[in-house]
Amino acid sequence: MAKGPKGKRRPAVVNARAAMIAKIATVITDDGKNAAAVALGRMGGKARAEGMTAKRRQEIAKQAAHSRWKVR
Repeated sequence: MAKGPKGKRRPAVVNARAAMIAKIATVITDDGKNAAAVALGRMGGKARAEGMTAKRRQEIAKQAAHSRWKVR
């Protein structure tokens, strides 16, 4: 019989097996966050900002402010 990641046997009942597989697929860290989302977040904004010049960051900020405050 197939075993889960921690060596537990997977249940024969279909609903219980589906629940266990779903639990395995959504890995949650100790602080309750999704591990994949945390990893993607680390690569996000800070890394992007470090690769830009101050002038480019200023252009992006101006564009964002303009979009935020324009009259529709």
